[in-house]
Amino acid sequence: MAAKKKRPARFEFKPFSEQQRRLTHWWRPMVRASENNYIVADGSIRSGKTIACIIGFLTWSQEMFSGQSFILAGKTMGALKKNVVRPMLQMLEAWGWPYEYVRSGTDARLEIGTNTYYLYGANTEASQDALQGLTAAGAYLDEAALFPKSFVDQAVARCSVDGWKFWMNCNPEGPHHFIREEYLMPEERKKKKVYHLHFTMDDNLSISKKRKEEYKNAWPHGSVFYKRFILGQWVAADGLIYQQFADNPKDYIITADWLKNQEILYAVIGVDFGGTKSAHSFTLTGFTKGFKQVVVLDEFYQKKRITPKQLQESFVDFVKRAQKKYKVYEAYCDSAEQTLIAGLEVACVQAHVAIDIKNAIKGPINDRIAFYNSLIAQNRWKVMKHCSNIISAFEQAVYDDTKKNQDVRLDDGLMNVDSLDSTEYSTESIQDEILYIAA
Repeated sequence: MAAKKKRPARFEFKPFSEQQRRLTHWWRPMVRASENNYIVADGSIRSGKTIACIIGFLTWSQEMFSGQSFILAGKTMGALKKNVVRPMLQMLEAWGWPYEYVRSGTDARLEIGTNTYYLYGANTEASQDALQGLTAAGAYLDEAALFPKSFVDQAVARCSVDGWKFWMNCNPEGPHHFIREEYLMPEERKKKKVYHLHFTMDDNLSISKKRKEEYKNAWPHGSVFYKRFILGQWVAADGLIYQQFADNPKDYIITADWLKNQEILYAVIGVDFGGTKSAHSFTLTGFTKGFKQVVVLDEFYQKKRITPKQLQESFVDFVKRAQKKYKVYEAYCDSAEQTLIAGLEVACVQAHVAIDIKNAIKGPINDRIAFYNSLIAQNRWKVMKHCSNIISAFEQAVYDDTKKNQDVRLDDGLMNVDSLDSTEYSTESIQDEILYIAA
């Protein structure tokens, strides 16, 4: 007998703010805003725009169309399923609407009534290829500012059924981002018929005052992340990346005496391999109970050219030193250097050193930057005094002023990005667990 599929929990609807109600009902024919073809809901995190967007998109597509296809897209397929599909299924359960969810394959989709909602991840330039040939009556793009422009343009081109509407929500990026320049500037809004709704946390009635304060303290006040995620502003990233750390390094640099009062439950190694102008760098990062503190415990940094054998010996020594003091089971290495990784694996086996060597995730650098900025703001990141290369790397890290509005970290062969990379690799696999603030 086939196992019965588990149904999602029913969505618990909370009172909506006026701004959320505007977002859910703007498309209705009696509303003046319905003359528009596009809706862009931007602003701070936790402002309630995503849930309102989902409800609005669902009710619009079901009330206005029958037997049509729609685009549902997220930054990645995983993000789409977590942020959009899961709450959407819970809403369908609460409303008692019949549906079928085809979870995997190249044709992942939701069948709701007579309409079909095709699911897409949009994290690369090639993502747009999956849209070609589709005729759609509308689209909903979640976290649209993180999409390649090519995907957004292709999704717009696919919407050719009379009465189509295009839904986007996002947190702001730089002031010259294509979403702002092509959809939110006054002349573009008028020409394309774009309805713009800006959200703050005050537009989310289900979040407590205490929780709002916790979110507001999750990033350094005045930082680009605070301005974008909390104030909801389209601002440029410039200057020092870790301003709060650079201004107050003594607040974060610790000695062995500090560690005596902390229990490091386990530690992880991050590895960045050097090239002709860069260094080999290892970072050992430890974690206290509940990830209350994330602590850089040790480092290795070698700028001069060394042989693969010397690198292997240095790594084995580093792991042995780490395992004498802490529980260290994993190392995450720069995945671009598979030959060097294989060499480390062989060297560890020959030296009878037990450690699981994995490829680093190497997600977007700005996600990693936002993570460390948040830890610093919450006073949850510490670094041992002897880790001088990591300390100076975090003090000196800056945005590339020749690439304004692109949020690019300067990597000119002189800046020590190697220590930054190895430190980020040591936490990246669990950074979502460590950072309880959900973007």
